[in-house]
Amino acid sequence: MAGPDGHRVHGMGPGMEVPTWPAITDHEAERVLARYPQAGAVEGLRWHSPRPFSAATLIDTSDGMVLLKRHDRRVRSVAGLAEEHAFIAHLARSGMPVPEILCDADGTSAVAMGDWSYELHRRAAGEDLYRDRPSWTPFQSLTHAHAAGAALARLHRASRGFEATQRAVQPLVASNHILGAADPLTAAETYIRARPALATFLERRPWRRQLSALFGAAGKPLGGQPPLWTHNDWHPSNLLWAADGSVESVFDFGLADRTCAAYDLATAIERSAFAWLELGVAPDDGIGDPHAALALIEGYAALAPSAHQVVDAAIDLLPLVHIEFALSEVDYFAGVVGDGDGAVMAWEGYALGHAAWFQSEAGRDFLTRLRIGPGPA
Repeated sequence: MAGPDGHRVHGMGPGMEVPTWPAITDHEAERVLARYPQAGAVEGLRWHSPRPFSAATLIDTSDGMVLLKRHDRRVRSVAGLAEEHAFIAHLARSGMPVPEILCDADGTSAVAMGDWSYELHRRAAGEDLYRDRPSWTPFQSLTHAHAAGAALARLHRASRGFEATQRAVQPLVASNHILGAADPLTAAETYIRARPALATFLERRPWRRQLSALFGAAGKPLGGQPPLWTHNDWHPSNLLWAADGSVESVFDFGLADRTCAAYDLATAIERSAFAWLELGVAPDDGIGDPHAALALIEGYAALAPSAHQVVDAAIDLLPLVHIEFALSEVDYFAGVVGDGDGAVMAWEGYALGHAAWFQSEAGRDFLTRLRIGPGPA
């Protein structure tokens, strides 16, 4: 049985680090699950998640296995979690395989205790093949990439009819306030002003000039895309897998928001077809895997036959799609946890570094390869 002693989480680079948020203890789990009549009695904590932005543990109970996730209330309040849970409930009603969210005795899907917010899910079906790998981990096979694309198309279909507005301002949400605007630089200024810690971090940096150059090079890739609630964190370790290589369940909707299908598809490519943690360490021309990206796109298009406009827009958007979430990460590191090094990495390495790679010869070749599409079998 895994315990909290010696627990490490994924860092901003390739190594494991001491967690910002301590592992959930047995006593803590018992105290929280006592609020949930459907949960059963705690029998033991099986595994602690290495994800860095919250604490989570798989728990064996007298009524089956559950996942308990704990957030700092500055990152996710009960109201913030309710936004995610409403979307998950809509997807479940539409037939999408997502975890069952448990409610407390008052019928609320998240609870606040002290400085923390908690949510409780039943363990979903499927094998968690990537659970110990960092978020930016490539697929184990092209079969997985293709299956992930098909599952994303199913999620977009299931998402239709969910008409909630964009989420309230909070850290670590992948929104498209900036890239979906007619004037992205003005939208970026508004976004930054609404986040004081982010604004303070950027005030001595030439961020307007840097972002203006990136926006100018990319044009206006999101024009005319219909809004849609999307997952926005589509990578292998947020999927549970069947023995045949298909996706059996989808989880972790913490970054979900009202964006568009092209934004979500571009995010899926950005988070699964690149070895970003090797950027600046390994040769840059080996960072991207166009075969995995094309397999994901093919899987998506197979279940969305008229998806060529979404695919084209996603490829155009790909160089910039990570910028807004990276800004949200800067806000988190600078404002919530006071980690200056993490904030610098999010800004220079992620927001600017990823976008700059696409302006390199390797990056331009990658985009050209996606636009050409798959070669002959």
